[in-house]
Amino acid sequence: MSFAEYGVSAAVYKTLARRGIEAPFKIQELVLRDAISGRDVLAKSRTGSGKTLAFGIPIVERLDASAKRPAALILVPTRELAGQVNDELHDIAGARNLRVAPVYGGVSIDKQAQRAAKAHVLVATPGRLTDLVNRRLIKLDDIKILVLDEADRMLDMGFQPQVDLIVRLLTKDRQTMFFSATLDGTVGYLARAYTNDPARHEIVDERLTVEEANHRFIPVDEHGKLEKLIEVLSDSERDLALVFTRTKRGADRLKMRLTAKGIKALAMHGDLTQGARQKALERFGSGKVDVMIATDVAARGLDLDGITHVINYDPPQDFKDYVHRVGRTARAGRAGTGITFVAPMQQQEMSVIASHLKLKDEFQAEGLKVQAPGVVFSSHGRRSMMRPQRKRRF
Repeated sequence: MSFAEYGVSAAVYKTLARRGIEAPFKIQELVLRDAISGRDVLAKSRTGSGKTLAFGIPIVERLDASAKRPAALILVPTRELAGQVNDELHDIAGARNLRVAPVYGGVSIDKQAQRAAKAHVLVATPGRLTDLVNRRLIKLDDIKILVLDEADRMLDMGFQPQVDLIVRLLTKDRQTMFFSATLDGTVGYLARAYTNDPARHEIVDERLTVEEANHRFIPVDEHGKLEKLIEVLSDSERDLALVFTRTKRGADRLKMRLTAKGIKALAMHGDLTQGARQKALERFGSGKVDVMIATDVAARGLDLDGITHVINYDPPQDFKDYVHRVGRTARAGRAGTGITFVAPMQQQEMSVIASHLKLKDEFQAEGLKVQAPGVVFSSHGRRSMMRPQRKRRF
């Protein structure tokens, strides 16, 4: 079915068509009618499924250019995601004479506040938005539509107090759309608390991980990891490669080691200024540098079409992190490859993850053995990946 059959205006679907988007993705098919009608929505969907337009189109359709500003608020967990959602919505908003503005830390607060006050739609991280509100640089009195995007990640990153404060400032007579990779536990409780008689839509995946990706688990030893990484990066079919390390220091160190071997690479982590992060993303997205080394937090929300390879140079801490990482490739139906290096002391914990994600065959394909799950301790002294973890700092 076409966008028009879901109630999308000609101005918006023609704008989408110019971008090569002719028909809705699955999550958009599920959400659009309810959202455009003004009903609250709970949606369970992974990143890369097309959910930005699932809430962005209804916002654009429901707002009028003459409305008091700001009239819609999209809360996201990271600066990078705020920028990407802003970019995704810019042209369809412009088709209906609406303005969109990002609100996040690391840039001039006064200039940002001035732009935000003139915008119909704000795409904001909770911390910076709370700061603007506390300084009385922006008011949320006229917000009629609230979206929480990647709500589970916002809670994982400790933003619940700020989100609760922001929601309390909004009128109860609003539309709320709640998008998350899970609607269980605390996330589900908040979803129900924030919404009123919501329509619930879920994309149920038969597999727990990114089905479109080719998953590989490569045995390595610590002394041979760099050489194996260089070998993988030499794949002639590779475009952009995103390489994950556990720590900021590890990202910087790996960048230096690759550079010494003649491979151009960028590091992305929380110690960089917003300007440096934005410049790195632009260079990576344009292909000027085709290898980016990142920590989990820095790469949250990263959505670039050209990422063909995700490489876990350091293994993920649990199965959710695995899905998050590999989900940076194979997005919106495209193919991709997820590669995880497995050192001898990491084999048991990675076996637990592979088993949980139903990737036993892929794990065994290159000689690794699937071991019985249980409480284990890894080489870095952490409890099994299947057990709750304390929050990490990056």
